[in-house]
Amino acid sequence: MDGRDRVLTTLDHREPDRVPFDLGSTIVTGIHVGAYEPLRSALGLPPSTPRILDRIQHLAVVDDDVRDALGVDTGGAYPGGPVRSHAREGAADGYALYWDDFGLGYRMPLEGGLYHDLFEHPLAGDDVTAADIASHPGPDPQDPGRVAGMRETCLRIRDEEHRAVCVWGFGGGVLETASWLRGLERFFLDLAADPDLACALMDRVLEWKLAYYERVMDEIGDLVDVFFEGDDLGTQQSLLISPETYRRYVKPRQAEIFRTIHERSAAKVALHSCGAVRPLIPDFIEIGVDVLNPVQVSAFGMDPAALKREFGSELVFWGGGVDTQRVLGFGTPGEVRDEVRRRLDDLMPGGGFVFATVHNIQANVPPENVLAMREALREHGAY
Repeated sequence: MDGRDRVLTTLDHREPDRVPFDLGSTIVTGIHVGAYEPLRSALGLPPSTPRILDRIQHLAVVDDDVRDALGVDTGGAYPGGPVRSHAREGAADGYALYWDDFGLGYRMPLEGGLYHDLFEHPLAGDDVTAADIASHPGPDPQDPGRVAGMRETCLRIRDEEHRAVCVWGFGGGVLETASWLRGLERFFLDLAADPDLACALMDRVLEWKLAYYERVMDEIGDLVDVFFEGDDLGTQQSLLISPETYRRYVKPRQAEIFRTIHERSAAKVALHSCGAVRPLIPDFIEIGVDVLNPVQVSAFGMDPAALKREFGSELVFWGGGVDTQRVLGFGTPGEVRDEVRRRLDDLMPGGGFVFATVHNIQANVPPENVLAMREALREHGAY
């Protein structure tokens, strides 16, 4: 089997020759630039200047030689930069600063910084109204730059590399993007005390996202195997909002996005949602989610063996292959191998499992742990 066949078989809840492996096809299954060059060296590959895939998380583009060396079965086609953009950057007070097309402000310490952290919320004011939300100068989802070259990339991934084609959505999810624009505390207060305002903001985000999908489906809808949407709904111990609040305000808007994808392509829908999201999994399935990422195995209620037993016939699990909070960054290679073996035992029977780390490989992860992870997958991931 080639990589794409392997993934498609898995997505169909059948067992391929081995568990498929994803690294770098999305901005939640990637690798930090601080870990990428040491990994290249450990693989015996020539040094390179990493290209940045995601500037906020400082993820590296995973080059073809690394994907070949590790046997990666997936490829990511990413939206391009818009031709018409009001993003800007600068530096002040010891920080590198960046404002994106949503108007969100990020900063990273110039000395020793690893990530850009969100610090400025353009719709955070006490007197913000629905009219302010409607007139907020957000991104142009249909800017031609966003799809420039994507069709060629998808064809290369599918026909030349023989890998599954994965595409990340537009920005964050409905809930999280609204909370970034408004500020987390204010937005959650709005959900309780002024739900009309919260809904106006989520509807603005939904408008942007649907406009993006309208354009991208015309361009590559026939080539994509998996569309990824992200909307973090959990903490380490619980949900960010109650199930009732989710079902009333968030679920219908997510359902519209997922329905659009299913109606206009044959692609599977993957939802990335970190944390303890077990109570919402039946809702995800109901609104058209085919694939759940990441399976945060360290979060409450997210035992992978239990999730597989309960939902494995309806959901494909993408991720959860090794814990990134403790084991991958702080464990020994032996501990990494043991963790990978356990997660394979939990999730691989019957297909329906794409191996990836729980979240991005962080800057502190030594290359020997990445190699131990890959070796364990090769040794124990065959059907």
